[in-house]
Amino acid sequence: MKLLRELPLGTRVVVRYRIDGGFTDALGNLVARDDTTCTVDTRRGPVVVDLSAVALAKPVPPPPVRKSGGGPPAAL
Repeated sequence: MKLLRELPLGTRVVVRYRIDGGFTDALGNLVARDDTTCTVDTRRGPVVVDLSAVALAKPVPPPPVRKSGGGPPAAL
């Protein structure tokens, strides 16, 4: 996939790729690539994706900032 070869390392991406029985996504920072694979650092750890299995890929914005507060809003 040409896009994954051109994006700078560190770019946040979503990559949809083929697995047995369908497709799955890897969402995170593009941290490595070579001629045949790319590595996406997801919340669950690094995912190495074979570029020949990639169906779609695109850069995505940073994750939303989580608000602290710890609980439901107070009743009025």
